[in-house]
Amino acid sequence: MILGLVLGSVALMNPAHGELPASVARVASALGVDHGNISLWVQELDRSDPLALHLPDTPRTPASTMKLLTTFVALQGLTPAFRWRTEAHAVGPVVDGVLTGDLLLRGYGDPYLVSEEFWKLTEAIRQSGLRRINGDLLFDTSYYQLPDELAGEFDGQPDRVYNLVPHPLLVNFNAMRFEFEPADGEVLVTTRPMLSGVDVQNRLRVRPGSCGGYQRGIALNVVEPPLRDRVMLEGAFPAGCDHYALTRSVLQPESYAFGLFDRYWRQAGGEISGGWRAGVLPSPWFAEGTAFNDDTDDEQLGTVSDSTLLHVHHSRPLGALVRLVNKYSNNVMTRQLELTLGAERFGPPATPEKGRRATLELLRQHGVDTDGMIIDNPSGLSRTARLSARQLGQVLLAAWQGPYMPEFISSLALAGLDGTVRGRFRNGPETGRMHLKTGTLDHVSAIAGYVQTPDNRRFAVVVMVNAPDAHRGPGEEIQDALLSWVFSRPAL
Repeated sequence: MILGLVLGSVALMNPAHGELPASVARVASALGVDHGNISLWVQELDRSDPLALHLPDTPRTPASTMKLLTTFVALQGLTPAFRWRTEAHAVGPVVDGVLTGDLLLRGYGDPYLVSEEFWKLTEAIRQSGLRRINGDLLFDTSYYQLPDELAGEFDGQPDRVYNLVPHPLLVNFNAMRFEFEPADGEVLVTTRPMLSGVDVQNRLRVRPGSCGGYQRGIALNVVEPPLRDRVMLEGAFPAGCDHYALTRSVLQPESYAFGLFDRYWRQAGGEISGGWRAGVLPSPWFAEGTAFNDDTDDEQLGTVSDSTLLHVHHSRPLGALVRLVNKYSNNVMTRQLELTLGAERFGPPATPEKGRRATLELLRQHGVDTDGMIIDNPSGLSRTARLSARQLGQVLLAAWQGPYMPEFISSLALAGLDGTVRGRFRNGPETGRMHLKTGTLDHVSAIAGYVQTPDNRRFAVVVMVNAPDAHRGPGEEIQDALLSWVFSRPAL
């Protein structure tokens, strides 16, 4: 790596404001990255002035470092103890464990309703005494009012889990794992979880050769509307592969949730006679007439007039969930944090506009300059989002000084140990002494977080590189050069 060749003479003098540190400048020049495509901001946390600045006020695409803004304001606006509700209502009488009617699930946007949590919800309903549902499973998704959005709008990959759009009853990230294994001239395919509503058409064949190639030669295509319930597998799988797996988003969220509920319900000894459909409980936000068109009648909506609350499932607390958002850069979880924040601050239904408004208000309240910020997607999965290095640095300072500093910092990935930076600075003196959030898109590479020096001084650091092919390696090398420069700073 170029970084290793140039850091032998790390510049220990302070750079003039507006200039890159000498070691960082050498790495950038050696990689052919124009210095004008780099912004950085560095400040020691117990000092009032930045240590190093280079184009700190130039708006740039932040990629997933945008999540730092969203998680910071979510902690401030909701508190780390905030939990999401998912409700189960009996729509009809329950006599001797038999519901003559439908079971309705109402979601409030739990960002981590994974299989284990959904099993707990299903089991709790069963333990309430209900054993048979003579009706359908209804899904009330009226808490969100979202504009039309296609999952693949960003990059044309609608089946990738990172492209999921928010949903108030998103179960297990709508993710299905496809596992492939050659056996006797065929390719065996297993899906996890195993859902009865998915039709997997396996046309794969085995070819001689070592294990390699893009997706190991597998073409996986999901048949589009109405239900996205058919998966076509085609291509030639190399015989040299013992095992391979792909995770994709198939089925629409309601079909996925019904399939998993049906499986868990029957495992618990329950019965259900019907399928699934949409249903809406009376609610303040529904009464406003904003969630649906005024000319849509109650029968079309499946409006429920009488129901009994059977169980409320509570999510894990926000303080635990922000770790998953930042360490592993989960896009849809971030978006659901913003939607919740907006609804809690301005009232339901949850909308992106309310979320953005809440984000900007809270940032300003904590001393962050929001002038010129563009936050169209709070996860950073956007080509039009814009932040400056100084603004991102101000978020880091505000988080450090705020009441929920421990929860925020512990949500960041530890260099050399976990998350998106587990492979960087591994087994070196820097291991575990940098809490960082990365961001990567095509031609974008960014990093922001905190660096603790060997003598236990702490710095907030931001590096943003928007340059051709920055995501292919040059961005990381420039980041590592600056992080190493900060880590090696002598006390003044």
